[in-house]
Amino acid sequence: MLKISFFVRLPSVSRLFPLVSEWINTYYTINFNKSTMQGKLFLILGPSGSGKGTVLRGLRDQHADFVFPRSCTTRARRPNEREGEVYHFISKDEFERRIEAGDFLEWAIVHQNHYYGTLKAPILNALAEGKTVIREVDVQGLRSIRDLVSKDELVSIFLSVPDWDTLQRRILKRSEMSIEEMERRYVSYLKEMTWKPECDYVIESIEGETEKLLNDVGKVFKAELGDAF
Repeated sequence: MLKISFFVRLPSVSRLFPLVSEWINTYYTINFNKSTMQGKLFLILGPSGSGKGTVLRGLRDQHADFVFPRSCTTRARRPNEREGEVYHFISKDEFERRIEAGDFLEWAIVHQNHYYGTLKAPILNALAEGKTVIREVDVQGLRSIRDLVSKDELVSIFLSVPDWDTLQRRILKRSEMSIEEMERRYVSYLKEMTWKPECDYVIESIEGETEKLLNDVGKVFKAELGDAF
């Protein structure tokens, strides 16, 4: 606002110092446009089953103007999932070809056997257009993205859970799982819970309190976006 009001008063200066006024007008116009075109990338992190999908669905339902880029993954599609809704399900060969082509903003091997990755172009293009972008990532993705996206454009939110028993119940409600797979999930859980200190915000995800979870996430967006949320 200060830049705008200063710009409006420039005509009185221009009659005395036309060249200086032209330079100042150009400088302030460029900087104002740059600030208004700056988007923001929100990253949602947390253990599998912590409610990341619930948060994404809630934000998508309430904010059609936000951008929700799809991930690519090599894991099998679950019965309640549709291609292109949240994930693009591709083969391992296709995923590795895209790695070589440099298509991913970040990618990782999750639960020791599945590739997950975030395509670069949809996110960087949306940020350049000043849009709000929401993505689910793991800590490897967070670290990779920090190298490519400025701190001013990046907000990380970690969804924490009370304990492993609670998380295990949630996972089993979602789909059946072998003992071996559950053991891999437990190893991932122990690792994932160490990510909290790396995130800007930590929100407790309590089983059966979906509305509170969405409200708490909304407070973060309100703090970061102000009236734009």
